[in-house]
Amino acid sequence: MALTPLRPSPGVLARLLARLVDQPVTYPEVGATRAATLPAGYRHVQRSSVVGAGAGAFGAGRDALRRWEAQRRAGARLTPEMPALAPGTVVVSVLRVGPLYAVAPCRVVYVTDEDARFGFAYGTLPGHPERGEESFHVSLDAAGTVRFDIVAFSRPATLLSRLGGPVARRVQDTVTDRYVDGVSAYVARAPSAGSASG
Repeated sequence: MALTPLRPSPGVLARLLARLVDQPVTYPEVGATRAATLPAGYRHVQRSSVVGAGAGAFGAGRDALRRWEAQRRAGARLTPEMPALAPGTVVVSVLRVGPLYAVAPCRVVYVTDEDARFGFAYGTLPGHPERGEESFHVSLDAAGTVRFDIVAFSRPATLLSRLGGPVARRVQDTVTDRYVDGVSAYVARAPSAGSASG
């Protein structure tokens, strides 16, 4: 499905989700967003932003990721509406890109749940315009700084994605900016989150 001129209906998305439940991800380097060096042959994205300070801000950041606020505030519509944050969960995201809708099915490949770091990564499934993985983590350091980190590696999965090279990269960068802005805004508005900065 990848790119379509019409916004897919809930029924179409539910059927797509059902077809993908047992499908493997479309790249071999599962979990590689945890590594110090990302796999060769892909475009790499690494973004880190301060989103607040203190335990309250860290808790709000955790809540933002559990609620998929990065994706929602970037303009994505999710199926299911509130996916479980657990390895194996399949989620289909629909995001408007100019006159088209990008349909991006992914599977959660790991979840990090530590005292001072929380997040997850998902990997692409058949039908996604890209192949690769993206991770989203919030962390609290010893000085009380709360950071939101995004790490991704991807390459085009379709001819249209390859032909749209520079445009696709610009769209990816814009969406990444929206992820950061979304989590920053969520943390800033949360009760007892402390001060947020970017």
